[in-house]
Amino acid sequence: MANIAALTALIEPEAAALGLALVRVKMFGGESDPTLQVMAERPDTRQLTIEDCAALSRRISEQLDALEEAGRDPIDHAYRLEVSSPGIDRPLTRLADFEDWKGHEARVTLTEKVDNRKQLTGILMGVEGDQVTVDVRKHQPMTVAFADIADAKLTITDKLIAATRPLSTEGADDIIEVEG
Repeated sequence: MANIAALTALIEPEAAALGLALVRVKMFGGESDPTLQVMAERPDTRQLTIEDCAALSRRISEQLDALEEAGRDPIDHAYRLEVSSPGIDRPLTRLADFEDWKGHEARVTLTEKVDNRKQLTGILMGVEGDQVTVDVRKHQPMTVAFADIADAKLTITDKLIAATRPLSTEGADDIIEVEG
């Protein structure tokens, strides 16, 4: 399988050159449908346009093609490249994400059980140092080390929908009729 740290080191400067922040680099799909997933966003808006996706996809493809031509392909098998925004129920992959989305509901999966819980679902309370606090629904606030978080993502709520409205909805209600 591909070295995600090496791929991230390759992809991050390409995203930065476009003014984008890298959210996640992940390989999934196994042998049957391997996919290199790259999530990025504009730091000021937390959004990504189709044009941003296309530009980043081109830059990544050019870098990977150049490495393949030089005999240093970081992915030694066929795969699909997927470049996208993190979406509304975005993964929380960076420590800063837990602070940025404080007050919103999330589902946090731990590497090991803490207080007999491996999954914490509740309101993000923020970050102190490298510690993340979640007000666990029907329990109490729990603080865990960021390093002990295996996976985390926001939960879709009305509050999250309101906080992530698109910058522009121009054309969203337009009906395009196609003959044929």
